Amino acid sequence: MKSFLTTNYLFPTVLLLLLSSCYQQERKCADFKTGTFQFKQEIDGKEHTTTFIRTNDMQIETFNGKTDTATVRWVNDCEFILEKLHPRNMQEKKAISMKILYTKDNTYTFEYAFVGDEKKMKGLVTKLE
Repeated sequence: MKSFLTTNYLFPTVLLLLLSSCYQQERKCADFKTGTFQFKQEIDGKEHTTTFIRTNDMQIETFNGKTDTATVRWVNDCEFILEKLHPRNMQEKKAISMKILYTKDNTYTFEYAFVGDEKKMKGLVTKLE
């Protein structure tokens, strides 16, 4: 009886594992190198929206009515480094590493951290134009 149950469950389990391992998420990073974007995040229980325009080598973002500019240095098609042009304190002097994890339609999910920092955060960006 044991071998009968093992055989009946083993094949479907292996088949399910094989099929799920073949799934690969879309990564059309080149579609998101330039344009106008929006990023929403929750800070202290309130939703905040950042809008930014990215060219091949610059990013101009507006957050809470303040505009800031950063240089963009692409490491590869899906990863880039942001460095603020006019940092106001030591924290803003730190470069930020950005990595596009996957894309879908007009959005991309990304991971970011200060360069050299172990703690990574994730976010979702929507391309407006």
